[in-house]
Amino acid sequence: MAMVGLFWITEDSVYLGAEPAGTASGVRLTEDGVEALGSDHGTSWSWNEVRRIDVRDVPVRSTARRLASLAFDSLYVAVTGDGQLPPAYTVRVDTADGTAEVSVLSAVVGGTYAPAEYELSRTLLGRLADGSATVGDLLDWRRDHAADGAPPREEREALLRKWAEVD
Repeated sequence: MAMVGLFWITEDSVYLGAEPAGTASGVRLTEDGVEALGSDHGTSWSWNEVRRIDVRDVPVRSTARRLASLAFDSLYVAVTGDGQLPPAYTVRVDTADGTAEVSVLSAVVGGTYAPAEYELSRTLLGRLADGSATVGDLLDWRRDHAADGAPPREEREALLRKWAEVD
C-alpha cells in the first residue's frame, strides 16, 4: 500500500482515503469504474456513467501547521491514552442518474493533507472522470514499486503532476 495525495494505492485497487474495513464506508476506483463501499452503499458506476468526482471537507493544512497538529495530537494521545479516528471527508460522485455522497476516512499521517497534494489530487479526479487519465496508471506505478512504502512528499507531488498532466 502507498499513499499518494488522496489516493490509497494497493496492487489491485485505488481508494480515496483509507481502505475501508468491515462495514465502514469508502470509495474504490477500479479500471472499470467507481464503487461506493460499506453497509449503507454497495453501488458502482462504470467510468462512462461518471460525470464528476469531487471531494469536500478534506482537512488541508500547510506543512508547518500539519507538523504542529501532529505533535499536539501525539502528545494528547500519550498523556490521555485517548486515540481518535482520523478525520473523515466526503466523496461526491455525480452521474447522469444523480449524485451519491460517501464518507471516507483520511489515510494520511496526522489526518490532514498538504495543499499541493490536495489540489493535484482534485485535478487527477477530474481527469479520471472525464476519461483523460486511467486508474491503470496508478496501479502500474504501484506494481512497479510494490516493495516501497509511501514515497516522500516531493515524489508524491511529482507523481500527481504526471498523472494529472500538470507542469
